[in-house]
Amino acid sequence: MSEQPLPGVVPAIAARADEMTGWRRTLHAMPETAFEEHRTSAYVAEKLESFGLELHRGLAGTGLVATLHGQRGAGPAIGLRADMDALDIHEATNLAYRSDTPGKMHACGHDGHMTMLLGAARHLAENPDFAGTVHFIFQPAEENEGGGKVMVEQGLFDLFPMQQVYGLHNWPNAPFGTFLGRVGPMFAAFDIFEVKILGRGAHAAMPQRGIDPVLAASLVVAQLQSIVARSVSPQEAAVLTVTQIHGGETWNIIPDEVVLRGTARTFTPEVRDLVEQRFRAVVEGVCAAQGAQAQIRYERRYPSLVNWKEPFGTAIETARATAGDDRVIADFEPIMAAEDFAYMLEAVPGAYLCLASGPGPNLHNAEYDFNDALLPVGASYWVNLVHQVLAPAS
Repeated sequence: MSEQPLPGVVPAIAARADEMTGWRRTLHAMPETAFEEHRTSAYVAEKLESFGLELHRGLAGTGLVATLHGQRGAGPAIGLRADMDALDIHEATNLAYRSDTPGKMHACGHDGHMTMLLGAARHLAENPDFAGTVHFIFQPAEENEGGGKVMVEQGLFDLFPMQQVYGLHNWPNAPFGTFLGRVGPMFAAFDIFEVKILGRGAHAAMPQRGIDPVLAASLVVAQLQSIVARSVSPQEAAVLTVTQIHGGETWNIIPDEVVLRGTARTFTPEVRDLVEQRFRAVVEGVCAAQGAQAQIRYERRYPSLVNWKEPFGTAIETARATAGDDRVIADFEPIMAAEDFAYMLEAVPGAYLCLASGPGPNLHNAEYDFNDALLPVGASYWVNLVHQVLAPAS
């Protein structure tokens, strides 16, 4: 898919677009999910070592950190991060390079993210015209399992001290080559819950002899919606969604129990606390009113991703230099999806942008495929960012 060239795409990177496309499609065909990215890690490591970079293996199991020192002398250190994992989705494309593993697929573009960072790493290794240090971070297990948190806990920023860290994610169905972001909270915090509602089974014709967990579960699902509607301020944002209901095995028996599962999304710690408190109160209260018992598991996953003001300004300035002023949106609306780069931004100042890939299937869709025309744009953004942050002293 050809697109109009953008003003800040590095010519040497654009000249290697076909080779980068080959890398990306190789990675697309070998999807691996959280903490199992062994083939992926080996492939990326081989590329990084072929570029002559110092390479550290093993953070969060399959994670990689490659280091490059600029030839212009001392300066700050920054990190550039790409995620590596795929999803538990059966690919529905007929691509020649489709997934070789049934039930697993690169449906979020992490194959493209790795390739863009590899392209930047090679170009910078060949042209280290900057002052300071770049750490290229290849992180496992972004999808649901918090590989970013594990890397931080295992000493990412102790082993590789850095003043700033940056991330980038593709974004379908916005104008090609447009950079999107906002200062402050950009992605939501992500929590999950499971509620086991314990009743007492009975014949469906004699419900008075039991305690109906199906009815209790139905009332719980309905009443949970009152939390966002009536407990959270209209000026704040929250989403609480029940995504699973399991219970019963036949037509004429009220079961002993029903299980509910779902997710809650918020942007601020205060609203996050409020939603969990009200969740527990609603579930316990509704179940008690029905004579049932509730066993609640409420698990906090990713925090909200919050862009730091100064690094975000640097990222946006770099985006404008790469794509032009008309392809930058610096007040992009907050996104209720979650992103575990948030853990890195809790530890070190930095910023995260989205890069639009044009029309096509949405992320996490079985027919999704990364737009290879975006590879030179993303790789050039990384190179331009390094030159912006690590410019040699005048």
